[in-house]
Amino acid sequence: MALPPNFLDELRARTPLPALIGRKTKVTRSGRQWKACCPFHGEKTPSFYIYDDHFHCFGCGAHGDAIAFVMQAEGASFPEAVERLANEAGLDVPKATPQQAKREAEQRDLHAVLEAAAEAFQRRLRLPEGRAGLDYLLKRGLSEDTIRRFGLGWSGGGRGALAADLKPLGIETRQLVEAGLMREGEGDSPPADLFFNRVMFPIRDRRGRLVSFGGRVLGDGQPKYVNGPETPLFSKRRNLYGIDLARDAAFKQKARVVVAEGYMDVIALHQAGFGGAVAPLGTALTEEQLTELWRMVPEPVLCFDGDGAGTRAAARSAELALPLISTERMLAFVALPAGEDPDSLVKKGGPGAFQALLDSAKPLSGVLFDMLAARHPGATPEARAALKHALEDASAQIADKALGAEYRRLLIDRFYESGRRPREQRAFVPNQGGAWKKGGRAGPPALNLPAPGIDNTQAARERARCLLAITLGHPWLLPEVEEALHQLELPPDSEEAALCAGILGWFSQSETLEAAALQAYLADTAPGPLGWALAPGGAGTRLGAPDAQPAEVSRAWWHFFGFLRGEDALREDFEAAQRDWIAANDAPSQNRMLRLMEALMAQRRGDMDDDDAEPAGAL
Repeated sequence: MALPPNFLDELRARTPLPALIGRKTKVTRSGRQWKACCPFHGEKTPSFYIYDDHFHCFGCGAHGDAIAFVMQAEGASFPEAVERLANEAGLDVPKATPQQAKREAEQRDLHAVLEAAAEAFQRRLRLPEGRAGLDYLLKRGLSEDTIRRFGLGWSGGGRGALAADLKPLGIETRQLVEAGLMREGEGDSPPADLFFNRVMFPIRDRRGRLVSFGGRVLGDGQPKYVNGPETPLFSKRRNLYGIDLARDAAFKQKARVVVAEGYMDVIALHQAGFGGAVAPLGTALTEEQLTELWRMVPEPVLCFDGDGAGTRAAARSAELALPLISTERMLAFVALPAGEDPDSLVKKGGPGAFQALLDSAKPLSGVLFDMLAARHPGATPEARAALKHALEDASAQIADKALGAEYRRLLIDRFYESGRRPREQRAFVPNQGGAWKKGGRAGPPALNLPAPGIDNTQAARERARCLLAITLGHPWLLPEVEEALHQLELPPDSEEAALCAGILGWFSQSETLEAAALQAYLADTAPGPLGWALAPGGAGTRLGAPDAQPAEVSRAWWHFFGFLRGEDALREDFEAAQRDWIAANDAPSQNRMLRLMEALMAQRRGDMDDDDAEPAGAL
């Protein structure tokens, strides 16, 4: 007995390929895929690549899924490989029963019925009765090649026309009802066609099998679009229009996967070169559809109209995705210009217009903030507090706790940024006498007082004192910042250099990370520098205190580190941390990379100018 396709799909989904293949050969991450030396032929340079649902060796051509790997690597038969993987995945292999055999035969029959119907619809499109449908497609800008590629057709206008077309093939009305092409009549009425006088769009699953149809009526008839009903082959929640073509483009051409809203948008985008376009089937995006998207790429792009309905759809998708996202399951969003859809945009501006939108896609975090800010407008304390609570609650929905913490930090940072008062814009213009005045009014006469000089050496000492005082109060930071401390260039024989060396020496031998233990050690080994760092009015009064918020402490530490390193050194630090994170792929290296990135971006924005820095006494 052939096993049910849905069982095999579930088995493949529950079997992580990198872990399975890692039993036979060492695998390492390469971008969003994995690579290894091929276990089937001797090689020293990896040419064996592992994707979400298949592997491929560019050396010997070995190719397949999890089941094929077990068969090739262990010499197992297909049933043996399925049995082994099912046991590991906690699945029961379906047993052969007469009922199951009958269901499989019926499903094969339904696929054949749908393929026969597709051929009939395509023939009708070229007949005189389908001329209106063909004209509609051509006027929408579709080429003959695109029409054939997507298998577009015409349903015909007469009731019972499809049944009459397929009767010579031995296809019964009962089968048409089961395939979702006709519906049962009410009472004594015979079954009726579901589609008539409509342009027909075949719907295929991810493996390219025909599972249903959608139909568009011409003119002002309602409903404009009709999708086939739920059948043994078709589930609206699980399928995406165009997924078979998009899956192929994503893997073979590295195409970006884009979720549009309708059939014609998908077809127009494919014709314009965007082979990763798909669309839901008359419903809002579902969890099952998101899972299908992530099986193709780690960051699909959701494309919505720029009107109110599109904004609401984007909000629903963002809320749906939050509990599901991870570092390898992300989302990006594109909002179309008002009054445009992908089809019209490509016609007016060409592929470049849509590509520009994709290049400026917003990440989920940005869409989430905008969505919640729109729900909690206003600048009153109550409105601001409600927004902050909403941002924190949204971050808490993310199952990946490390990622949720980063979302919370980013969203709250933006929350505080949005509440800051804009700086006064000062414009100075010369008056008639050649003197300068502000805002069009003459200012007071210049006093010509000498500007106070800035002692750069003293400023650097104060920054170092801030950073070291924070470290003294929170030595739990040391696993994250140890390497950064080693990189600081402090004046030799200075108090800050001695204190930094003392902290690193304690950390290298300490078994705990307690502030009291660190300060007791330094009181014996470096009492002078310790007293300097913790002197009243220094940096030890707020962020060095035990009750300071950890996120604020970490951010302040890297803020002062950025002061001391400078932009060129920060850029080198960030690039090195990025390489370390790619190699290690762990939370500490990721956090260090993110903090260095923040410091570098702040340096480039000018946020680290002395005018903006907190004075040491404010801590």
